[in-house]
Amino acid sequence: MPLSKRLAAECLGTFWLVLGGCGSAVLAAAFPSVGIGLTGVSIAFGLTVLTMAYAIGHVSGCHLNPAVTVGLVVARRFPAGEMAYYIVAQVVGGIVGAGVLYLIASGKAGFDLAGGLASNGYADHSPGKYSLVAGLVTEVVMTFMFLVIILGATDKRAPAGFAPIAIGLGLTLIHLISIPVTNTSVNPARSTGPAIFVQGWALQQLWLFWVAPVIGAALAGFVYPWIAGDADKS
Repeated sequence: MPLSKRLAAECLGTFWLVLGGCGSAVLAAAFPSVGIGLTGVSIAFGLTVLTMAYAIGHVSGCHLNPAVTVGLVVARRFPAGEMAYYIVAQVVGGIVGAGVLYLIASGKAGFDLAGGLASNGYADHSPGKYSLVAGLVTEVVMTFMFLVIILGATDKRAPAGFAPIAIGLGLTLIHLISIPVTNTSVNPARSTGPAIFVQGWALQQLWLFWVAPVIGAALAGFVYPWIAGDADKS
């Protein structure tokens, strides 16, 4: 598949992840009397990945996340020479997704970007007021486990055809655990999109949501192959 088409798929998929996941948080989480709440938002993020994995997994691999791309490179599942291109496409998709969400959300009277547009944060900007250290540990560990799930589910020895389900449910579980701590990133592109529009504190704290997920993903890229061994030799 030409790189240009794979990059377009990554951009589209990350657009859907941000619009679907962050959109559920901004538009539907607390909607009067029928809001979907934390559980609904968690499911929505999982569904964005599950649906895109089936839609574009055969085109680009459906990374939708710079940390995933880094982890796959470390695990030698993806060529390092294409990593930067994938990351740029994912960030662009995330920004466009956040832009469309902003256009929709701002159509409601009284809308205020001070609400954060589902941005990620720590300390005063953590939903549960969790500290920087708590946010760092959460994002590293959750991204580590997300990559372990991805690497395991897409291993040649895993049952064929079920990887999107495992990955989507894995992301749902991660959100159920960590939304109160950081609003859940585990994805620098997902964090960057809303932060671009919120500016201020969201951009100031954005560094954590690049550093921690990349560390967690890189660790998984080393650990999973060590645990599972070489699929070609098993």
